[in-house]
Amino acid sequence: MKKISLLILPFLLASCETLTSKVESNDKNISNNLKVLKSISSTIFTDDYCDKIIDNQFIKICYSYPLKSAKAVVYNLEGDLVNELNIKDRPTFYEEPTLETTYRATYSDYSNSGYDRGHMAPDAAFDWSNESLESVYTLANIVPQVPDVNQHAWVRVEEHARKEAVIHGVVTVINLVKYSNQPKVIGKNSIAVADGFYKIIYNQENKYSECFYYKNEYNTTYNLTDHAINCETIRP
Repeated sequence: MKKISLLILPFLLASCETLTSKVESNDKNISNNLKVLKSISSTIFTDDYCDKIIDNQFIKICYSYPLKSAKAVVYNLEGDLVNELNIKDRPTFYEEPTLETTYRATYSDYSNSGYDRGHMAPDAAFDWSNESLESVYTLANIVPQVPDVNQHAWVRVEEHARKEAVIHGVVTVINLVKYSNQPKVIGKNSIAVADGFYKIIYNQENKYSECFYYKNEYNTTYNLTDHAINCETIRP
C-alpha cells in the first residue's frame, strides 16, 4: 500500500499545481477585466466623449448631438428591487426635456422605419416605482434596434443581468452603442442606427464581470453564450 501511495503522490501534486495555476490565471483575468471596465466607466462620461451627459438619478446617459442618440447608458441594478413591484402599466415615451429641440429624437422618428424603440436601460429593471419606470422612457435612452435583437436576444441578456443582481446584491450595467463612421439614419430627425451593442455587467467587490456583444441585425442567435466576449477587447 505504501508503494502505491508513493506512485500516486506525484500525480496528486501535479494535479494540485495545475489547479492552483488555473485559479491564479482566472483571478488574473478577472482582475484585468475589472481594470478595463473601471477604465471604460471613467472614460465614457467625459466632455470629450459625450456632447451631453444626462443624469436623471436612475440612469446616466452619454448623448451625442450628431447621432441624436445615446453612445452609452449606465445604471446600478439592485437585486432587492428588480422583483419588488413589477408594475404592469408602462409610461409613454417622451422627448428628453434637458436636450435642445434640435438634438432630440421624437417618437415618430421610429414609425415605419423597420426598427424597434429599443431600451438601453430596460423597463423591467426599473418597474419597482412609477418614478424609476418613467425615467427609462426618455427617448434619449432609446435606440433603433432590429426586432430580433430588441424582442428576443437583448431581452435575454437583460434577464441575465437581473438574475446576477439578485445573486450579487447589486451590479453595475454599462451599455455601449457601437456606430460606424457613417451610420444609417431614420426619421425626419436623422436618428443614427447602431452597428451593435455591448452589455457589460459587473460587481467590483465580488470580482464578478461578464461582457456581451450583439450585432444589430436580423437572424441573430438568442443564446447568451453566443454573444459572450472577453471584456478586455472592448474599447469605447
